[in-house]
Amino acid sequence: MHYELTQHTRDVIEERQISIDWLERVLASPTLIEASITDRELESRFAKIPEFDGRVLRVVVNTQVVPERVVSVYFDRRMKGKL
Repeated sequence: MHYELTQHTRDVIEERQISIDWLERVLASPTLIEASITDRELESRFAKIPEFDGRVLRVVVNTQVVPERVVSVYFDRRMKGKL
């Protein structure tokens, strides 16, 4: 899988103790994909992470560059119970 991480994403992964494996799992097999309503270059990919109490991880990706660029990643509380 080819992708790159922004510095913001690297910082957030470390700060929030998000596993690269989880991020890659969501990139490769999202349960849900949503286009951004504010930036046509971005999309959010979502999937539950069973190892983290089933919380939903959101990975925000710039799909208009090669390789795709992960611009943010976080556990999305608003998606609880929706996937």
